[in-house]
Amino acid sequence: MIENLKPKEATAIINSLIGGVVPKIGIQHITVGRSEEIDAVVAALEDVKNGHSMVKFWIGDFGSGKSFILHLLNTVALKQKFVVAKADFTPDNRLYANDGKGLALYAAIMDNIAIQTKPEGGALPTLLEKWIEQVVSRTAEENQLPIHSMREEANLPLVQNAIMKTINELSDSGGFDFGTVVLKYYQAYISGDDMLRRNALKWLKGEYSTRTEARQDLGVREIINDLNYYDMLKNFTRLFVSIGYSGFMINLDEAINLYKISTAAMREKNYEKILSIYNDCFQGKVSHLFFNFAGTFEFLQNERRGLFSYNALKTRLETNKFETVGIRDFAQPVIRLLPLDNNEIFVLLKKLKLIFDFNYKSEIAITDEDILSFMEELFNKPGADEFLTPREVIRDFLNILNILRQNPGLDKNRLFSQVQISDERPDDLILDGIEEL
Repeated sequence: MIENLKPKEATAIINSLIGGVVPKIGIQHITVGRSEEIDAVVAALEDVKNGHSMVKFWIGDFGSGKSFILHLLNTVALKQKFVVAKADFTPDNRLYANDGKGLALYAAIMDNIAIQTKPEGGALPTLLEKWIEQVVSRTAEENQLPIHSMREEANLPLVQNAIMKTINELSDSGGFDFGTVVLKYYQAYISGDDMLRRNALKWLKGEYSTRTEARQDLGVREIINDLNYYDMLKNFTRLFVSIGYSGFMINLDEAINLYKISTAAMREKNYEKILSIYNDCFQGKVSHLFFNFAGTFEFLQNERRGLFSYNALKTRLETNKFETVGIRDFAQPVIRLLPLDNNEIFVLLKKLKLIFDFNYKSEIAITDEDILSFMEELFNKPGADEFLTPREVIRDFLNILNILRQNPGLDKNRLFSQVQISDERPDDLILDGIEEL
């Protein structure tokens, strides 16, 4: 049995992996072969706790575990008392845009904010209310007033002034409107005005499309947009640290979608934004912020469309020339994810068998020798060396367990022999032949 495994975690693990995605919870129970990477991240988190900032690029082939490592980073960072958030780049989400696509990425980040007590996301209201309670408590103490009296109308200006003073100290760009909206949230929190509270959250999450609407609802002059959302992320980082959190980790997956941007000028603008974030973090212009990007080797190394097409990034992200397969440097910005070896995959499949049986309260007749037979059958298939990924191995194994659970009389070896190898890479991965617009 796997220690401390909860039924909810087991269900999330099995259902997610069968669906070909990484589970949001319980990922620590299926972690194998990434101890060096995690040790490096723990050390980096300690630096960020102490006021530094960091950018890491997690690079690997499709199905190699990039999304898995980001979820694992979430789990590790939450335990280190970080606020974390994850978002995927898509054709409609990117770092730089002038048509709302940058704002869409920001909105996805804000929707997925998580803390240890709310690891599945949606933690922004909890954080705001925790911060407000701290400001109220501090204001009561400074003015030698009982805490319950701070809700009285006569004392509300004291709290309002304290909120604005604190926000002004924490924020740079957009600080006044940011403070005004947080103040509105406080007013709604005290009075129980759900509409005002929703409107304040709507502004903070970047969901207002026009200044006019925001001014009518909240009395502010500006809204969060494609040009200023990064400043707001920095404001939130300072706010989270002031509450007592270690920092803010933002994990951005599917960076191949930046590589796929068809217009060279727009691609370059997005890479320029990455460079700006990179310089801010490593030059000490921002504190307690940790960005992780996950992408393929094409995204990083392609000198026509990837990050290496932007010379300022190429010079910063080239691999340590002294690194080899056997001698790794996990302190550098780019970490290449090597495939799991056969022993690690075997350990992973054994864990999954235990979790599967725990989830379904079953005892599927699959032994360690059977797992080895399954692996041998799969790895000897034509195309396995080129196309087989951990994701496909896991999904095939769990699908076989599901068939055997529902049809216990079937010959498992016959099922093993029926597995097929397929190329899971997207059809549009190879874009070099596409004409630049």
